[in-house]
Parts: sequence; C-alpha cells; structure tokens
Amino acid sequence: MKVLEPLQRPFYAVIRPLVGWLLKSGVHPNTITTFGAALVIASGAAYGIGDFRYGGLLLLLSGLVDTLDGQVAREGRKTSAFGAFYDSTLDRVGDGASFIGIGAWLLWAPDVQWRFQAVVLAMVTILLSLLVSYTRARAEGLGIDCKVGIAQRAERIVGLGLLTLVFGPGPRGLVVTGVMALLSLLSFITVIQRFHHVYRTTRHRAPDDLPVVKPTSRGDARRALDPVAKRT
Repeated sequence: MKVLEPLQRPFYAVIRPLVGWLLKSGVHPNTITTFGAALVIASGAAYGIGDFRYGGLLLLLSGLVDTLDGQVAREGRKTSAFGAFYDSTLDRVGDGASFIGIGAWLLWAPDVQWRFQAVVLAMVTILLSLLVSYTRARAEGLGIDCKVGIAQRAERIVGLGLLTLVFGPGPRGLVVTGVMALLSLLSFITVIQRFHHVYRTTRHRAPDDLPVVKPTSRGDARRALDPVAKRT
C-alpha cells in the first residue's frame, strides 16, 4: 500500500472545484504540466541558494499542480499519447531538480555535517527516484501493471516539501540529510517490491507470452521507458 493512499479520496474531493474552474476556463492540460514543471525547477533553484522553506512551498505547489493536469485531461477529454509522454518526461525532470538543488547547496553551505556523504546521498536519492519510475515503466512495457510499492513520486514530493517547509535544512543540514536518507530507503524498498512483483508475475509465463521489443532507433529503444502517465 502506498503511504499517501488513504488521503487520495479526500484530497481529490478538495481540489474538485479547482478542476472544474480549469475546465471552464479552457486551460490545456499541457499548459498545467508546464507550469508544474516550472514550479519544481524553481523549487530546486530555491534549495540551491539555501531558501529551503520557499523551496519546500514551491515543491508542494508543484505536487498540487501535478495532480490537476491528469484530472483536467480526463474530464475534458483531452487525453493523448503526446500528453502522456510530455507529462511523464517533465515528471522525470522534477524527480531530479529538487535533489540537484539540495546537492548544490550542500557543496557551498558553511558548517554542513558530513558534507561529502550528504552530497553522495543526494545523488543516490536521484538515482533511486528514477529507478522507481523506470521499474514501473519497463514492467508496463511488458504488459504488466506495476503500481505496487510504498513510496512513489507523491510521497517524495510531500515528504521533502513538507519537512523542508517546516524545518528548513536543519542545523548543519541534518534535517535535509535525514529526509534524503528516509526517501532513499523508501524508494529502495519500492524498487525491490516492484522487482518481486514482476518476477512473481512473469516466472510462470512462457517467453512467447511476453511482447518482444526490437528497437530500430533510439526512439524505439526508449519507447517503453517512461511510465504511463496520468493522461492515459
């Protein structure tokens, strides 16, 4: 079960009027996606200059916007293959932007505890966050539903955004380092859960039951790598 799953229904009920307003205003889902990506990049920049509370606020706002594009696309009947690709690609930008900003701050900030280890941890957190998305994408490329796992992008956004908004980086950067360590652990567990799920699903399948992908170009080779986004 995902950590935030019990909160999904009340959350969507709260944002329902905003979705309705966006539909009436004729705002295109891709415009919402672009705005959300701009917010998360701004969040990374704020982290990079050391304004952690502002970075946390922007990150939480980007998470809110990220839930709107899919809702508007589905209810406005504007779903498209390109929209799914666009949304998924910018989500991956968001996965890295915040932690790149934190890593940059760790490099120059004075009096950071365990500076080298914290910078490496920021890089590990980026890697694991991308692996969480990739394992689902690759599984779905094989025709396997793979939404399992305790922590996905929403958990990362809320965890990092809320804690840095409330506590900032903490003394000597210990709070943000602890948050990254926790998110890395949760992401690692999620990757293992998805490995186990795919293994259990495929171990009794004959090879002919799995779709064969024969890439002929770079685009074909990467076709299945992005997860199926909300607008599919």
